[in-house]
Amino acid sequence: MGRMQAELRIDDEVESGPSGPVPGVQALTRGIQLIELVASAAVPPRFTDLLDGSGMPKGTLHRILQALVDERLLKLDGRDQTYRLGSRLFQWAHRVWDDFDLRGAAEPELERLRDLTGETVRLGILDRDEILYIDQREAPQPVRLGNGVGSRAKPYASGLGKAILAHLSLEMRRRLLGEAELQRLTPHTIADFNELLSQLDLTKARGYAVSIDEQNIGISSVAAPILDHEAKPLGAIGVIGPSFRLPPERLHALGRDVIEAARRISGNIGEVAMSLNINPRPLGADRDDVRCAIPASLFLGEGPHWSIHDQQLYFVDILAPSVCIGDPIKGTYRSWPMPELTSFLIPRKAGGFIAGMQNEVRAINPESNESMVLARPEIGRPGNRFNDGKCDRHGRLWAGTLAIDTTPGQGSLWRLDPDGRVHEMDRGFHVSNGLGWSPDDRLFYFTDTAKQTIYVYDFDSTTGSIENRRIFVTVPESEGKPDGLTIDGEGFVWSAHWDGWCVTRYDPEGRVERVINLPVPRPTSCVFGGAEMHTLFVTSARIRLSAGQIADAPLSGSVFAIETGIKGLPENVFGG
Repeated sequence: MGRMQAELRIDDEVESGPSGPVPGVQALTRGIQLIELVASAAVPPRFTDLLDGSGMPKGTLHRILQALVDERLLKLDGRDQTYRLGSRLFQWAHRVWDDFDLRGAAEPELERLRDLTGETVRLGILDRDEILYIDQREAPQPVRLGNGVGSRAKPYASGLGKAILAHLSLEMRRRLLGEAELQRLTPHTIADFNELLSQLDLTKARGYAVSIDEQNIGISSVAAPILDHEAKPLGAIGVIGPSFRLPPERLHALGRDVIEAARRISGNIGEVAMSLNINPRPLGADRDDVRCAIPASLFLGEGPHWSIHDQQLYFVDILAPSVCIGDPIKGTYRSWPMPELTSFLIPRKAGGFIAGMQNEVRAINPESNESMVLARPEIGRPGNRFNDGKCDRHGRLWAGTLAIDTTPGQGSLWRLDPDGRVHEMDRGFHVSNGLGWSPDDRLFYFTDTAKQTIYVYDFDSTTGSIENRRIFVTVPESEGKPDGLTIDGEGFVWSAHWDGWCVTRYDPEGRVERVINLPVPRPTSCVFGGAEMHTLFVTSARIRLSAGQIADAPLSGSVFAIETGIKGLPENVFGG
């Protein structure tokens, strides 16, 4: 620590303490300030960024940064001259987690959840191949649970167990559970290993697990994992009680609450998936040009596609999972359950639909339950799933992927041609999302939600190639996150803003032309449709909204219609 000790004497800075002057306190404070600036920066900062953010003199900043780099508290990336957190901080973090008192940290959350829900709340860990309940707060209800602290449960049949299993590697799951059929504890237990894997991926995407009559008939639960700084499960916290008091709709409504409790326990270190921070609802009267076209309670409504042929709206609920066909005139829809996460549904020229499944693209007919794999471009990335997808005017499918746990940089952009050939067009995305083409077919737009950015590429319609990626617009965090998008006949881009309560229209230069507020915080995507193609249909989500937020926005998960007076572009079908 010689270099650091020297730097702590910069300018003979002293501060009085109980035993007299304490040398170097101001320099130490400045060093901590710089580490915090680097840690909280959206992108790794350069020297000039830290100079502006810290307000330090240039010479002092340079000396303290050098000391922090020498001590491995920061590191300087020579490729682009940016600063990042150093390895010593991660060594210290490991020591903190080694001494982490899970029961002590969880105690206030156990009591808070019990008081909030009126149900029993449990804390559990994975002990060998079972869930061990290590703490519990009883509900003041006449129906009591027979087992408690010290009891054990099969992890694949309990909410706490599935929450933990969802965050283990496939190899570790196989070691714990084996590849043979699992014991069927009740008629509702998932006893097939592959079916369980699909459910665990769904759990990971949702952020919470549910168990309905799986361990014991008449007992249900909802739970979330408590993750360490490497997103590995330390344990899980869950609400458990009689099924008649915890029907499915209430379990899912409590999902947000158990996620929040788990993150408080771990100090909010670990997985960061969809934001839990909701911007306040914009003030102002409700608009006459906005209506709820299809009332629904979708977990994560997405991928809207308007069929000019039958005047119907196709969309999906990624986390149900299900595919849906809606009639906006009647305000009704039909849905078909899907075996795994499903992110988009697009008609095929050959009949039926093409659907984005977890790590493959399938041709499906939901009514006959027929399904055929068309492409598996990410078969070697079991932690990834497809997200948004659309077809260009030549019938080629374009679809992006992301890591189910939203690990940065794992997403790619793929193109599937009608003849079955697959091409990786770009990579390194965090949360691949909305995409579309300009009316003249010269530009292609693609969204990375986690980076708050919509990109634009030069597009060659004949060859299907893209190049010259650049930023079209970066959305301020105060306006939500850019999600799905569509493009109108004038070449303007409409983007749904997750956690932003709105849809924004951008002109071809990326300037905001208008903002249309909605009565829900999480609009997800949009598409033009209707008899004259003037209606903008907007899907939405209710996943991870608390009961209080649902009460403030009860239409969350519905499909909305906005009468824009602007003609949209028709959606394309898959050419295969």
